[in-house]
Amino acid sequence: MNPGQNATGLENLVFHHLTAAQARDRRTEVEDIFRGSYIRAIDTGEKFESPDAFMHRFDAYTSPSRAAGFELVIAELDGHTCGQAWGWPLPENTAWWGGLELDEENAAEFTAENGSRTFALSEIMVRSELTGRGIAHALHNELLDARPEPRATLLVRPDNSRAYTTYRKWGWHRVGTLKPSWPDAPTFDVLIRDLPT
Repeated sequence: MNPGQNATGLENLVFHHLTAAQARDRRTEVEDIFRGSYIRAIDTGEKFESPDAFMHRFDAYTSPSRAAGFELVIAELDGHTCGQAWGWPLPENTAWWGGLELDEENAAEFTAENGSRTFALSEIMVRSELTGRGIAHALHNELLDARPEPRATLLVRPDNSRAYTTYRKWGWHRVGTLKPSWPDAPTFDVLIRDLPT
């Protein structure tokens, strides 16, 4: 547990770093945080945004066959869970880049992974009643600042202007688009960011 030192006014923000096995043990909390964070998305009825689909992806990400390097950070504020973020380093021959369409970069060079080049930031979320307080940025930094990889990637919906603006402010830039192989997945913009070394 580490106090959230980067979150102004959030002196009681505490982080818990979990491995895949530890994350599976807190599966109920993971789903609860999702349900409290993605209320509007769930209400759309879109299959990809349903709690069942989300937890199916979580189970896949944390399965013993795929969990190498998986890290989940859960944030607590005043003793209550308020948000979470997770990701993992992309292994050699990763399926992450399947369906990638780049704007300019050389695809073969860009997608060459060795297990220590790129960290995939898969999820970051904060309970809806607590957004706008700096918790998401604190979670983002807590997960990424100590990573050994030189770069990170994430996927964002092109029409999610609030998230897009925030990610750009945090140093991310667009390199192309990608449609994941998950059932009912939309097409996302691919963002990249250099990590501290």
